[in-house]
Amino acid sequence: MPYAALRELTRSAGLADPDPSRFVITGTDPLLRTPYKLGTAGAASIASLGVAVADLWALRTGRQMSASVDMRSAMAAMRAGRHLLVNGAPLPEVVDPISGYYRVKNDRWIFLHCNFPHHRAAAVRVLGAANNRESVTEKLRAWEGEKLETALMDAGGCGAYVRTASEWQAHPHYAYVAASPILEIVKIGEAPPEPFDKHGTRPLQGIRVIDMTRVIAGPTCGRTLAEHGAQVLKITRADLPSSGVLEIESGFGKYAADLDLRDPKQNETLKNLLRQADVFSQGYRPGTLAAKGFGPQELAELRPGIICTSLCAWGYEGPWRNRRGYDTVVQSATGMGHLTGDENSPRLQPVSAIDYIAGWTMAFGTMVALGRRAREGGSWMVKVSLAAAGQWLVGRGTFPTSEISGLPMEPSEEEIARMTMQTDSVIGRLTHLGPTIKLSETVPGWSRAPVPLGSDPPAWPQ
Repeated sequence: MPYAALRELTRSAGLADPDPSRFVITGTDPLLRTPYKLGTAGAASIASLGVAVADLWALRTGRQMSASVDMRSAMAAMRAGRHLLVNGAPLPEVVDPISGYYRVKNDRWIFLHCNFPHHRAAAVRVLGAANNRESVTEKLRAWEGEKLETALMDAGGCGAYVRTASEWQAHPHYAYVAASPILEIVKIGEAPPEPFDKHGTRPLQGIRVIDMTRVIAGPTCGRTLAEHGAQVLKITRADLPSSGVLEIESGFGKYAADLDLRDPKQNETLKNLLRQADVFSQGYRPGTLAAKGFGPQELAELRPGIICTSLCAWGYEGPWRNRRGYDTVVQSATGMGHLTGDENSPRLQPVSAIDYIAGWTMAFGTMVALGRRAREGGSWMVKVSLAAAGQWLVGRGTFPTSEISGLPMEPSEEEIARMTMQTDSVIGRLTHLGPTIKLSETVPGWSRAPVPLGSDPPAWPQ
């Protein structure tokens, strides 16, 4: 099963089937108490990175490289933030107290996503509730779930009516998600080939990445590229809410600068950075950055040979294409929360599988596109969505309750301790998971510890 999933990923990128003797996945699902084959999907996603890294290494050196992934390590990596310690202490809870599942009319459920302050404010405003969970719980009883889902989105908030799998399959947007591959790589412009430096010592050495993503999936892409030698510059806007402590876990290997694209001078600064970049990774809703002059076609003209890597929640076509969404929201809307729950309540997955699978797939697609640029030239767009990643995950199949009922909800502390390493940073001494993939010729890792957002100037380090 893991190799079949890996084969699907590499075929989605137009690659030949990988040699199972060179790209090895060890371990067997189920590992945690969930009906979904999260270990299989996560390990296959990380193994696809090995396929892409090996190809770039061959382009650079002419030598073949093999890779291996342990499924238990892959499972742990899909909840890396939970295993991060700063000076020996766990991070504070990142989930807002109002986020979660609630009953609505007709004994149905809704999930509220309130982890950003403006989403919480929108939910409270729509409900006419006080700013606490008790008041929200009371007000929700009067709402029909789908109407509230729409009202939240229209008001700038975010939530999901909890559907069964069959209800989701009857939804107008489902057809668009079902028809979308987990990964699309399309040529968007002409440019001469850019071969890799034959003297590099890491697969992505010399590759410059602008990272304009938030939360987990998009930042995971940038961190993964940094893990294999890319120079990654994360760009944020100082006045926008951040993901707080999650930025530490996703910040390994990155520089971090602030820019406000509403300011013409700072807008031009980003364009100058992009003229020297290889990859532009962004996670805003379709059209958002294009309105500020940073659409794929504009970037292909600004920097011929650019790789534009894009993440959105619900895909690039269909009635929900412009809706907000997060891993938890996608789970709830598409039947996963219902199937994982019981008669008492829906339940989220024990790890953020959709987020991490989407992030690793973004990095995989980016590396494949860099390989194409080296061979044939061109500017390329890499397209990933949380909904398509979730659909692919569901497609791995499920386990009956009898096979998972006795399993834990997360790995043991002893097992996690064997996977962790320590890094000193300006934030403190970090205890964190090391790279999951093992490579035969290079050692994955980060050359820079995480720094607070906005710590660096908006310039490429020399």
